Amino acid sequence: MTTLTLPELAKKMANIDFTMLQTHSDSGEIAARPMSNNGDVDYDGDSWFFTTEDTDMVREITRDPKVALSFTGSKSLLGKPPLFVAVQGRATLIRDKAVMQQHWVKDLERWFAQGVDSPGLVLIQVAAARIHYWDGEDQGEILR
Repeated sequence: MTTLTLPELAKKMANIDFTMLQTHSDSGEIAARPMSNNGDVDYDGDSWFFTTEDTDMVREITRDPKVALSFTGSKSLLGKPPLFVAVQGRATLIRDKAVMQQHWVKDLERWFAQGVDSPGLVLIQVAAARIHYWDGEDQGEILR
């Protein structure tokens, strides 16, 4: 077992764009969907995702803010397994346009044509409580 610091792990995660965001469905089952971090990759333990108010995901987070994120890096050199990161944390739904603007990138206009003024836009902040990682044959855990 290795011991990476959060900045060391963040550097290894810098090129991972997509994650699977997992919530608890109305029936209590695990529901997962792919989400992009939109290039907001200066990872400090918080992850940020844009969506709309009318999604199952927002309803599920409102009911139960405990969520999980799963990241997978690309294959390593020499056939070593890639980086895997599992995050357990709490989601917060943010509707403040000033906070949204801090995390906005132009590429998001593909999905939200009116920018932070898009009707029903919501920013999801996931604050990590526990991060477990597997990097090749090394693994470790970071608690926040």
